[in-house]
Amino acid sequence: MKKTVLDFLEMKKRGEKISYITAYDFPTAQLVEKAGIEMILVGDSAGMVVHGLKGTVPMTMDQMIDHAQSVRRGAPNTFIIGDLPFLSYQTSVSDAIYNAGRFHKEAEVDAVKLEGGRRVVPMLEGIANSGMAVMGHIGLTPQSSGQLGGFKAQGRTAESAMEIIEDAIAVEKAGVFAILVEAVPPEVGKIIAEICKVPVLGIGAGPDVDGQVLIIGDMLGYFEAFTPKFVKKYANLSEVIEKAVREFIADVKGVKFPEEKHCYRMVEGEADKLKALVEKRLKKK
Repeated sequence: MKKTVLDFLEMKKRGEKISYITAYDFPTAQLVEKAGIEMILVGDSAGMVVHGLKGTVPMTMDQMIDHAQSVRRGAPNTFIIGDLPFLSYQTSVSDAIYNAGRFHKEAEVDAVKLEGGRRVVPMLEGIANSGMAVMGHIGLTPQSSGQLGGFKAQGRTAESAMEIIEDAIAVEKAGVFAILVEAVPPEVGKIIAEICKVPVLGIGAGPDVDGQVLIIGDMLGYFEAFTPKFVKKYANLSEVIEKAVREFIADVKGVKFPEEKHCYRMVEGEADKLKALVEKRLKKK
């Protein structure tokens, strides 16, 4: 049964960790739902993992909705969050509400996520006040990584950590149902999880937050451009896929594929009839 925002709140209260993962397509969504994942993020990380871009900034609303529609078809019984892409919410509160609404209407997501702390409070409030569930995202915010000096850990000094904690307090007050905290020391993640009443999910925020998320390409080992420090690889599909393709190439070159069992057969006696028809056709030339 699909979990709700109230279920996640209850999980936090009783200390049960929340499992959260990204997915961008129908078959992956099917598999992670079958495995029992509780929350799926259709992340703008698709820009890198799926489209081969250098970052998340180029992703558009249309692309994100297309990915979210595919994921919803694959995981109809899982709580799905649509990631609002760059410039879909920063421009105005009305744009934020409109694009959050597009995610709900066109892809049937259960919630949306947007990046930023205190500076996006009006957008968070607007979406929440419009009746939609919204998740905050603080710490390392990839869409604004240029301002942060790249994809680097945040909150490593007491002063910078306090800024992130203030962001957490502000976004919770704005009406989010949960907060994603990225790339901060464990001490910072722990404090945020303790002071916030809503669930606090971590990606590189230590073990003391209320749940964990990883990017599917990282944890399965098929995205090779770079691997963040916080990633644990649960498989190495790059090797598996490469080995399978090499074997396919060898079979094709060596005429070992397809075998008899891979071929369709004509109805009995029809092959001889076809041969006669072909011969008759060729004689006309």
